[in-house]
Amino acid sequence: MSAQTTAWLILIFGFLLPLLHVALAPGGGPWRPPPDSRCPLGPRAGWFVMVLLLGPVGWLLYLASRRRRRV
Repeated sequence: MSAQTTAWLILIFGFLLPLLHVALAPGGGPWRPPPDSRCPLGPRAGWFVMVLLLGPVGWLLYLASRRRRRV
């Protein structure tokens, strides 16, 4: 496999698919913050930013938080 193909696979599977999952997952929370919140980001927007900055690590944190919340 060439280096260019490997780079594209890392980009797609490490960053784009996790971002898409956070954006479209049904249990991700609302995009807007709760009315009494002082934070300008909603839960889903916050996770989106974390996955955008941290990549696969942010996505794993997102998955762990969803798993913890269900129990």
